[in-house]
Amino acid sequence: MDTEEQHTKRDRSSGPANGPGARSRFSRSGDSGDSGDGPAEPGESPASGASGASGEPGPDDGGRTGRRPALRRAALICAALPAAVLLLSAFVVQPFLIPSGSMESTLRVGDRVLVNKLAYRFGSGPERGDVVVFDGTGSFVPEAAGQSPVAGLLRGAAAVLGLADPPDTDFVKRVVGVGGDHVVCCDRAGRLEVNGTPLDEEYLHRGDAPSRVPFDIVVPDGTLWMMGDHRDRSSDSRDHLGEPGGGMVPVDQVIGRVDRIGWPWSRTGVPAGSGGAFDGVPEPGDAHG
Repeated sequence: MDTEEQHTKRDRSSGPANGPGARSRFSRSGDSGDSGDGPAEPGESPASGASGASGEPGPDDGGRTGRRPALRRAALICAALPAAVLLLSAFVVQPFLIPSGSMESTLRVGDRVLVNKLAYRFGSGPERGDVVVFDGTGSFVPEAAGQSPVAGLLRGAAAVLGLADPPDTDFVKRVVGVGGDHVVCCDRAGRLEVNGTPLDEEYLHRGDAPSRVPFDIVVPDGTLWMMGDHRDRSSDSRDHLGEPGGGMVPVDQVIGRVDRIGWPWSRTGVPAGSGGAFDGVPEPGDAHG
């Protein structure tokens, strides 16, 4: 018998378990339709080939391969969440930490309020009685001197998230007069008058007078006359009467309207409004007296 012919006709599936042939065969364990591969020899496992043959980590991997995608996803989420919050705060709603008692009892020290930055974006402007946050640069404070860009960025980010005091140029006050209004303090009963109409300011801090400083001003167009609810402790438009701008705040310096107290939980809700104090005030052109 031709031994070479006999050797050629042997079933290849019964080839040696060791050597390159066995390793290449088991490394394609997912190819169930491979007619050239036969069953494993007794005692031989298809998983004994190269690492990753059956989707499991090799002996030296320690399970790290399977954890890497999860770690990458977690890192991406951790990076995306602060970015999303910063974008939301920059363009829609910004948390704002109340640093002083100038708006008590409406707003208290430590309150975190939510400032609606879209309130005046679509044509409407601040109205009498609105509580707003504004940048007082050039009206309440001089133009700021230069500071470290990195320090400014970090402080600004913390303030945007409501985690730090706002910049020294940001203020929260109530709008008392808008462009064209004639605001006077005070009438014979000690009340403010706007366009000849006395105000019953129920939001004032208990025991405070509407103003202990007399004034008589007309608000220029495009600006606002601002006052705090705690008049005896508020540094507001009255304190800048003799300065350039006369204490008036440009409308385009308004950051947004205070719509809600977000923290602490015991005070969560919509802050007290003007109580209708400005309901009867006529427009400047219709003013009397």
